[in-house]
Amino acid sequence: MPKRRRQPTARISRAVALSLALTALVLAQLACGGAGLTGGARDRVEGDWARVYFTAPAFSAQDGYPRRDLAADFVWLIEQAEASVDLAAYDLDLPPVADALLAAHRRGVDVRVVTESDNAHREALRTLQAAGVPVVEDQPDDGLMHNKFAVIDDQWVWTGSWNMTENGTYRNDNHAVLIASLALAENYRAEFDEMFAGQFGPTSPLNTPHPHVVITVDADQGRTRRVELEAYFAPEGDVVDEVVAHIQGARERVRFMAFVFTSDEIADAMVERAEAGVVVQGVVEARNAEAPYSQVPRLRAAVHDVLLDGNPYIMHHKVIIIDDQTVILGSYNFSHSAETRNDENVLVVHDAEVARLFVEEFGRVYDEARQAE
Repeated sequence: MPKRRRQPTARISRAVALSLALTALVLAQLACGGAGLTGGARDRVEGDWARVYFTAPAFSAQDGYPRRDLAADFVWLIEQAEASVDLAAYDLDLPPVADALLAAHRRGVDVRVVTESDNAHREALRTLQAAGVPVVEDQPDDGLMHNKFAVIDDQWVWTGSWNMTENGTYRNDNHAVLIASLALAENYRAEFDEMFAGQFGPTSPLNTPHPHVVITVDADQGRTRRVELEAYFAPEGDVVDEVVAHIQGARERVRFMAFVFTSDEIADAMVERAEAGVVVQGVVEARNAEAPYSQVPRLRAAVHDVLLDGNPYIMHHKVIIIDDQTVILGSYNFSHSAETRNDENVLVVHDAEVARLFVEEFGRVYDEARQAE
């Protein structure tokens, strides 16, 4: 059982959080099996089990959406690390993040980094390597190492669509989540270890320890609540089948935000749900709407409405919200490459409070797109 984490005291106000602070964080991993979606690992968390973050690009501030600095929150998280930081970063060029990783390394934290070969030349990564931090890159023929996740002290998982760059932080629409779970951390650590050992893309084995995780949250006044998570990794995990299955289970509404949408399997599921009377709405990055194999024209003709985004930079989310109860998020674009070549991660969160925050973000992005059109 891991020791109690130090209580955070800085930068709490920047987080879009489920409660005010990650206080009194205690985790206990219980016996596996017998509970949850189809069985799975069971964790117990005292205090706040998750935080949800969104960028709000600077150009939106005039519309009442104050900018939130994911980089500062991620730096805060690294500063809390006492034993290990495993970081899978498609792109990293933010000096504050590199400085925090370097400081952690110098105080004895085991820092490891995996990155995409196309971006391995970044000065931030060269600085880390020069200081002795191991940095592993994939090979050009492996597909993209497209993950953006971190595992801190084998108990916190940070994941989402956020690239650790100036554009990703201050111009593009992105999301990130921070979750306290020993079992989920074990999943992401297993995926990281594979890549760190040079197993990228289709060579990566299907060995996620706990695809389903059930968290019992000890809340205030003796109350408890239960949260269910699913973790999947591409290309070894047949992620598209899982995404389609969740869409097929929608009964009232599907909302999505997509940087790329070329997956005919996911489009098929959304069209089928729309024909069954489910409201399907989406926002797609405008510059990719007419790309080869784009499903956007088909969706615009078949579902309730699909808008082109209004961000003059990039709408970079990869999110599906189902019935205001379930959120599918992560690095996984709705594309054939994400499914068959790239290293990607998908997190499915079954929780109405998390879903509510993503519905609010969808509303912001949707309103921005509607104004632009």
